[in-house]
Amino acid sequence: MNTEPKIKVGILGATGSVGQKFISLLENHPWFQISEIAASERSAGKKYNETVNWVLSNPIPESIGEKIIKECKPNLDCKIVFSGLDSSVAGEVEENFAQNGYTVISNSKNHRTDEDVPLLIPEVNSDHLGIIKKQNYNGGAIITNPNCSTIGLTIALKPLMDNFGIESVNVVTMQAISGGGINVMKSDSIKDNVIPFISGEEGKMETEPLKILGNFNFDKIENADFPISAQCNRVNVFDGHTECVQVKLKEKISPDKIIEAWQNFEAEPQQLALPFAPKHPIHYFDNEDLPQPKFQKDIDKGMAVSIGRLRKDKLFDFKFVVLSHNTIRGAAGGAILCAELMHAKSSL
Repeated sequence: MNTEPKIKVGILGATGSVGQKFISLLENHPWFQISEIAASERSAGKKYNETVNWVLSNPIPESIGEKIIKECKPNLDCKIVFSGLDSSVAGEVEENFAQNGYTVISNSKNHRTDEDVPLLIPEVNSDHLGIIKKQNYNGGAIITNPNCSTIGLTIALKPLMDNFGIESVNVVTMQAISGGGINVMKSDSIKDNVIPFISGEEGKMETEPLKILGNFNFDKIENADFPISAQCNRVNVFDGHTECVQVKLKEKISPDKIIEAWQNFEAEPQQLALPFAPKHPIHYFDNEDLPQPKFQKDIDKGMAVSIGRLRKDKLFDFKFVVLSHNTIRGAAGGAILCAELMHAKSSL
């Protein structure tokens, strides 16, 4: 039995949808304990349960409800902060925390393209943590979690790139409303509707996987060099991003070999048995009508990626469907797994 004291962590943007998910997932974490919650000036100084517009189905954890919200300033009683801040304020706030010695694990987009900041999916590019040594944050650091739609796609592509090589990718997404934040979740505009535009999303999907799948050479991340074309849509599903993917490979292989590569895929999080790591990162389904958000999004703590409908394609080589839980694997859960990996590798 582990008798070591839990590591204190803080949540920046604690009242937002991602902040709420961090709070929910960390409630009984074996390694981490929420010691501080922080949000905007208008929420600071108030009790959490009297301020937050809680949108999750499970109740606010008792240990958090009575906590006083702090301002997002680097005087919090912890050394690790998970950031669910809006991108309009995240960049400067996260840098301020890092400059004051905090390890910032961010779900915001602001620092994802910084040359010295890892864009981390623990099963895909754990070696990229080495780039932190290039950061100049007075003992602090910034690590970023990728875009929610990027994560499912990139995990699906990783075994294909490693085993067969990738020449090009096309992806069309059907993204859940929870990925748009509280305003989208409460809006009537999505009812009985599909919105064929998500601001900035297609650019992220076309660039982020290339950094994540790139090579880390001691002091630099060299991006992968295949083209990705993305079209992103918001659909009336609460949780779970579905993606229709076409891929052209460098090798001519059979569908069975692709499925075998997916099913055999594992990495450091599984080898280290990290608390939030899925036992199997990828689940493949033979049923022609799977995966579906209603049935597969919560597989393996909501941290696994589900794939189905692999078949040959007339324009590319193969096409398939990918599903991942956007607020767990694609946001808070993925960031928590990043922190677990760093702790296990003594990088915190």
